[in-house]
Amino acid sequence: MDASGPAPKILVVDDTPENCELVRATLESAGMQVVAALRGGEGIRAFAAERPDCVLMDVRMPDMSGFAACQQIRALPGGADVPIVFLTALRDVETFDKAMQAGADDFLIKPVRPTELLIRVQAALKLRRLGAEVGSLYESIRRQRDDLMRLQLQKERMTAFLVHDFKNPVNSLELRAQLLLRSRELPSEAREAVLQMRSDVRHLMRLILNVLDVSKGEEAALRPERSRLELSAVVARVFESLDMAARDAAVSLNAEVDQVTVSADSDLLERVLENLVENAVRHAPQRSQVSVVAQVAPEHVEIRVRDRGRGVPEPIMATLFEPFVQAPADADGTALARTGRGLGLAFCKVAVEAHGGQIWVENEAPGASFCLKLPHA
Repeated sequence: MDASGPAPKILVVDDTPENCELVRATLESAGMQVVAALRGGEGIRAFAAERPDCVLMDVRMPDMSGFAACQQIRALPGGADVPIVFLTALRDVETFDKAMQAGADDFLIKPVRPTELLIRVQAALKLRRLGAEVGSLYESIRRQRDDLMRLQLQKERMTAFLVHDFKNPVNSLELRAQLLLRSRELPSEAREAVLQMRSDVRHLMRLILNVLDVSKGEEAALRPERSRLELSAVVARVFESLDMAARDAAVSLNAEVDQVTVSADSDLLERVLENLVENAVRHAPQRSQVSVVAQVAPEHVEIRVRDRGRGVPEPIMATLFEPFVQAPADADGTALARTGRGLGLAFCKVAVEAHGGQIWVENEAPGASFCLKLPHA
């Protein structure tokens, strides 16, 4: 901040003391003063007494909502032009619209990254200092920003609805395939077709769940339910699920995971390995092998999924686990080696990091190893 003037004073109104302390630590490290209030009414009184330069307001509080507190602050002397930024865990269009109608200047979704919080508070303070001469330009920019935020929240809600609506018919297809496979009268050719259908249905369900879990990961809402797992049993289920795909690709599956246990969410870990093994099978040469190998260290378990394909192009190594990464093309226009191909690898990153682990890729000679490290419980 500008050392020639007084330090900006920020009022934080949040009924969770831990949130207030996080904001205090973030802003005081940047040279700002922080005043905390744990109730909406207390925040209104603190505003009148302290005359802060900016207000950070929670939405849900016991005595009154942040919306009501914001409206009352706006009615106080000096309250009309003080920037008010809402901090909330509610990620929906209705909450955003209510905040804007109450007179909010900005809207941040918890958990807020300290760097983002600091940048947004500094931006609010700078805009206030610029004064009325740029007021109309500021209002235009703010309307555009608010429209973008509403579109983002609407997209997230639509994604959640689609995932929910898709899961039911896909589950029904899986059940019907299982019923067909139990029939002893099913001809062998039909059985192969049903097995392929079941494999495709499971792949579709994995894609649907990837969309949901990547979205949860972006909101820091993915919470693994850990239990002690025999890794060999998890890998066996993965190999069974991908047996048809491996046979079609003329690739064999091999596991070296005996006597290894992990502390992890069974469903999440199984889907991580399904994504990694399916990715390896897709890029492995015919008559080659895809391996899952595990090693136990004092503080973690390291799992590697290896193939003997062309490896990962250097230009996309750093972004391979981001959504929808595409590889560059050969001179003849064909794609080089592998791509992220949607959300599969992005989901793997979200799920592994939700466990407190790490995921990365290493090129070998030949092929690649997708490596994940899970800490012991």
